Amino acid sequence: MKRASGTLTTATENAEPKNGSRKILTEGPSLAVILAALQTMRDGDFSVRLPGSWTGLEGKIADTFNEIVAANEQMAQELKRVGKAVGKEGKTRERTRFHESKGAWGQIEVSVNTLVEDLLRPTAEVTRAIAAVAQGNLTQTVRLDVDGRPLEGEFLRSANIVNTMIQQLGVFTAEVIRVAREVGTDGKLGGQAQVPGVAGTWKDLTDSVNLMANNLTGQVRNIAEVATAVASGDLSRKITVDVRGEILQLKEAINTMVDQLRSFASEVTRV
Repeated sequence: MKRASGTLTTATENAEPKNGSRKILTEGPSLAVILAALQTMRDGDFSVRLPGSWTGLEGKIADTFNEIVAANEQMAQELKRVGKAVGKEGKTRERTRFHESKGAWGQIEVSVNTLVEDLLRPTAEVTRAIAAVAQGNLTQTVRLDVDGRPLEGEFLRSANIVNTMIQQLGVFTAEVIRVAREVGTDGKLGGQAQVPGVAGTWKDLTDSVNLMANNLTGQVRNIAEVATAVASGDLSRKITVDVRGEILQLKEAINTMVDQLRSFASEVTRV
C-alpha cells in the first residue's frame, strides 16, 4: 500500500470470527496506515479497522476511527435490513434502529423512519378506501392530506385516481338502482341511467343498463297498447315489438288471443 510520502508501508488482513471478515491493519502507528483505512472507508468498505493495540494519541485515533466505521457499518446493515423487510417482505412495521443516536446519527435514523412512514401512509389510505369499496361502502375516499399537510406529487395523483374511481362507482351504482326502482318497482317506464364522463367498461355497463330499460319499456308499452285496444273493442292491433325468450312466448300468446277474439267476433257478427 503506498504511503502518502511515496514510500511503501505493508498492511495485512486478519479474520475476526465474531464479526465476520474484518480488515485489521496490523502495522504500528503511521499516517499511511490511517490514510489507507480512511480511503477504504471512503470506498464503502466498512469492514476496515485500525489496530486496537495502539496506545496514546494514536490509540485514541484508532478507537475513534473504529467507532465511526462501526457506526457506518451498522447503519448500512440496518438500511439494507429495513429496505428488504419493508420493500420486499411487506413488513411495514419495521424501522431502522441505529446504535448511535447522537447528533446527525439520530437525525438520519429519524429521517429514514419518517421517509418509510410517509411512503407507507398513502398506501395504507388507499388500502383502507379500497377495502371499504370491496365491502360495498362507497362513502369512503382517500384523504388528500396527512397530519394537516396536503398530499403532493404522485401521492396526490394516486389519491385522486382512486377517489375518481370510487366516485364513478357511486354514481353508476346510484343510477342503476334508480332506473331499476323506477322501471321495476314504480312502473315509470323510459328511465335512463345518466353517468357523465364515463368511458370504457363503465360506458359499456351504462349502455347495457339503458338498453335493457329501453327494451323493457318498448315491450311493456306495446303490450299495454294492444291490451287497451282489445279492451276498447279494437281487435286490429297486434304486438309488433321484437322480443325473445319468455317475452316472445307472451307476445305470441297475446297475438293468438287477439286473432281468436277477432275470429269469434267476426263469426258472431256474421250470425
